[in-house]
Amino acid sequence: MRFLYPLGLLGLIGIPILIIIYIIKSKYTEQTIPSTYLWTLSEKFLKRKKRVSPLAGLISLLLQILAVATISLAIAHPVFVVEGGAREYCFVLDASGSMSAVQDGKTRFELGKDEIAKLIDESENGSTYTLLCVSDGVDVVFEDVEDKKQALLLLGEVKPSHTEADMTETLGKTQAYFNEHRSAELYLVTDTAYKTLQNVKLINVAKRVENYALTDVSYNLSGGTLTVTGAVASYVGDADLSVRLYLDGEKTPVAVADVTVRADENGVFSMTYSGKPTADGEGYLGINGFSSLRLTVGASDALTLDNEYVIYNTRSESAYSILLVSDSYMLEQVIRSLNYTHVDVVSPEKYTDTDGYGLYIFDSFSPAEMPRDGSVMIINPTGELSGAGFSVQNEIVLDMGGTLSISKSSSTLVQKLTAGLGLNEVWVSAYLKCGLNRNFTTVMSYNATPVVFAGTNDYGNREVVLAFDLHKSNLAVLPDFLPFMRNLLEYSFPTVLDGTNYACGEEMTVNVIPGCESIRVDSPSGEVYYLDTASVAGTVNMNEVGTWRVTLMVGGSERVYSVYTSVSEAERDPVPQGDSFALSGEPEKNYRDGIYDVLIFTFICLAVFVVADWMVYCYEKYQLR
Repeated sequence: MRFLYPLGLLGLIGIPILIIIYIIKSKYTEQTIPSTYLWTLSEKFLKRKKRVSPLAGLISLLLQILAVATISLAIAHPVFVVEGGAREYCFVLDASGSMSAVQDGKTRFELGKDEIAKLIDESENGSTYTLLCVSDGVDVVFEDVEDKKQALLLLGEVKPSHTEADMTETLGKTQAYFNEHRSAELYLVTDTAYKTLQNVKLINVAKRVENYALTDVSYNLSGGTLTVTGAVASYVGDADLSVRLYLDGEKTPVAVADVTVRADENGVFSMTYSGKPTADGEGYLGINGFSSLRLTVGASDALTLDNEYVIYNTRSESAYSILLVSDSYMLEQVIRSLNYTHVDVVSPEKYTDTDGYGLYIFDSFSPAEMPRDGSVMIINPTGELSGAGFSVQNEIVLDMGGTLSISKSSSTLVQKLTAGLGLNEVWVSAYLKCGLNRNFTTVMSYNATPVVFAGTNDYGNREVVLAFDLHKSNLAVLPDFLPFMRNLLEYSFPTVLDGTNYACGEEMTVNVIPGCESIRVDSPSGEVYYLDTASVAGTVNMNEVGTWRVTLMVGGSERVYSVYTSVSEAERDPVPQGDSFALSGEPEKNYRDGIYDVLIFTFICLAVFVVADWMVYCYEKYQLR
């Protein structure tokens, strides 16, 4: 036996103090004084009572000594050590999307937590507990915790994730733990059935339950008629299902498609909706279409997270206008051919400082002051531009001409600006040598000198520079010219979101548009993220299923976008199968010492001694009354 708090034994000092008090108390002698003489004479008229034996006082002393000893022991907290009776427990808890399937009124994730709590509760005192929670990564919730209550409290706070489980990282971290704790008992709590296990015990919480899921959903809007196509998967058995289409938050479906689904083959569906025609002939939906489209499966199953599919339309928030300052009719036609219809054209001689445009294109012209409220594309700058982030040094004339080199960089920006190009040789007869005082990305260069580069200017707006005259190159006649201009315009004129539907665990990119003051992202659970507007774009890990809200503050007004995240296809199977979860190495049996806590019995003894002493005291008082 040992004591957790040995200093508590200092309370035993009270025992000799009690003995001293008892000895001093027993030395007094009774004397008769005048004030009590009459009472003494009157005793012969009173009924005689039997005097209490001196043994009663001794019993009371012994009980008090035992009470003091018991209190001291209770403070010292005595425990018995059971050699090799405790264990090191490591629990690996699957928190992926499929663990949200409901069985017997609880999710598999809750059932898994219950199994872990049971093992902790039944384990010997003195054991240690470690919990790894698996989603798109592995989180160490707690490690080597000895207190059962603390371990159970931390376990209760763990929340499920809806992402795909990263079992490669999980195996690596579990192996690392096993390498340091060869005597540990490892439990994998999951709904996946593994064919091979080594050095780990599997707790499979899965039952065979049905699940239906929408997949491969797409739509087409033409002439005011909406056509929606997709497929329904059934993972366990055949089923006859109905798919319902809702528009713009309405509670009544506008179209329904009946689908027969087999377990080994998806059921394909297609539905159309036009609504009532309008005066403009575009149909009820009009030329802009819908703001939100929602599909649901009209059947209940174990995993409801994938019974819904939502698409949001961001058309109205993505409208911009262009100001082209150029004398080139060809450049205007190229821009219009790329479906940029909001284009105002002004000659360099008539240009005055203005605002209100999303993109300013200066062709062979440099304004006195850089616009502050929009992106800028500069072709063949003719002089210095304040706030441009670069300086024009001099023109380099190539007598025999020269070919520009396209960057081989793997950066996202270079890949985006050169996407779809056939990599034709771009020939120039002259170019402008520029000094870069900001962090621009070079797209094309001549002898390592940047000729086409992109980045942001001093005002934080996107900027693209072509440091040569289009008329002194062959770029305008190459097949690459149109796709290259499209890439440059899409970079300068970014849509806020590259998409409005993601699989859980994917990363959403939010592009920083001109004049953007702040970007706020709200997750379905209410968690808030703020993105940096000083960069070209920000990213958010879409780790929750449901509708996310992206709010941009632009020019003092809000632009709100909606994005939907669904369960990844890998997590829709309610009976997932795995090949192997094997930990290499030989286990050991160097177990920890267990602890048998006797504190409760100490308190019971204390209570018995106190009650007994009180009874003796009451008896003594009664006899002396």
